[in-house]
Amino acid sequence: MEVLNVHERELEADPIQIGALISSLASKEDRLWPKHVWPRMEFDCPLGVGAKGGHGPIRYFIEEYTPGKSIKFGFTGPKGFDGFHGYEIVSGPNRPVVLRHTLKMSTYGPAILSWSLIYRPMHDALMEDSLATAQVSLGLTPKIQAWSLWVKILRWIISGGKAHPQVNP
Repeated sequence: MEVLNVHERELEADPIQIGALISSLASKEDRLWPKHVWPRMEFDCPLGVGAKGGHGPIRYFIEEYTPGKSIKFGFTGPKGFDGFHGYEIVSGPNRPVVLRHTLKMSTYGPAILSWSLIYRPMHDALMEDSLATAQVSLGLTPKIQAWSLWVKILRWIISGGKAHPQVNP
């Protein structure tokens, strides 16, 4: 199954400030990843092409990285995810600055169902929380997308009943 999943947010901020959010990923000063309610993004070395890591059961490596502009991760797990995800700044003359997260992949085997039933709703909630975290980090009012009942149930099951509730970043 082919998957294209895009989340984006217009941000009233300088592209350099937004780029700094991307460059802070997986660091102690990470201001983009919603680590207050989701598993941390971690790598085996500082951000750079070839670094390996992920978050929770999602594993990937950095395929491309332009500091302050974009980062692209190639999936290595779970099995059946063949593609990438990443953040980029999109802007142009007389256009607002947009922080975009794109996930593009093909799923096969059991991943066809697991993406649809488990990973997609969790991914959507995580990405909306990430974009809200970006807004707070830039001193903007966050647009909070409430988690669906299904996401709350999945988080409860996966955590063995110890999931944190959704909180503002």
